[in-house]
Amino acid sequence: MPVALVTGASRGLGRATTRALAGRGWSVIIDARRRADLADTTRDLPRVVAIPGDVTDPGHRAELVAAVERLGQLDVLINNASALGPSPLPPLRKYSLPDLRRVYETNLLAPLGLIQLLAAPLEAARGALINVTSDAAVEAYPGWGGYGSSKAALDQLTNVLAAEESELSCYAFDPGDMRTEMHQQAFPGEDISDRAEPESVVPALLRLIDERPPSGRYRAADLTIELPAEVNS
Repeated sequence: MPVALVTGASRGLGRATTRALAGRGWSVIIDARRRADLADTTRDLPRVVAIPGDVTDPGHRAELVAAVERLGQLDVLINNASALGPSPLPPLRKYSLPDLRRVYETNLLAPLGLIQLLAAPLEAARGALINVTSDAAVEAYPGWGGYGSSKAALDQLTNVLAAEESELSCYAFDPGDMRTEMHQQAFPGEDISDRAEPESVVPALLRLIDERPPSGRYRAADLTIELPAEVNS
C-alpha cells in the first residue's frame, strides 16, 4: 500500500488531495495547524494519520518523520502548506521583514527541512516530491512580492533537487487560482466564486504521481493536455 505525506491538509488543495489519495487506498499522513479542521478532513478515512502542528516547528517535523517510520515507507511527499503573509497584501517597500521571514519559513525553509529528513525513504521508493508553487513565482503582481518571491525560491530549490537527486521525481506544481481561504485573504472583500474548486485541480496532481513525467515545473493546465510520447511510454 503506497504512503503519502501531505502538509497543510486541513483545507483547500491539501484536503482535496488527501481525500483523493485515501479513496485510492493510500495511507496518508497529514498535518495542519487547525486541529478541528484536520479532524474533519480525516472523518471516515481510516488510513489517514493526522498530526496537528506547524510545519515550521522542527519538533513537529520530527513527529511527521516518526509517523513515516512507523508506516515503513514513503512514496510521495507533497509540500502544500503555505503562508500568504499580511492581508491586504502590502507593497515591498512597506513589507514588514518579520512577516516576510515567517512567509519564507513556511514556504521555503520548512519544505526543505522535510525533504532533508525524508529524502532517504523517498529515494528507497523511487518516489515523487511535489512542491506546490504559484503563478506569482513567475509573474510580477503588485502586492505579491513576499509570497511570490518565496515560491520563486521554492521553484529553484525544486530545480536543484532534480539535478541532485537522480532517484527522485521532483516537481513544482502550480495549481492556478483556486477558491480557497488563502486566495480570499489575498483579495479581501472581493468575489472569488469564479475561481476553480480545489477538487477540480486534483486530477492534474494525481497525473504527476501516476505518469511521472520528467522532473520540472508543471501547471495544472499543462497536465490537461497529452504529455509527450516518451513520457507515457
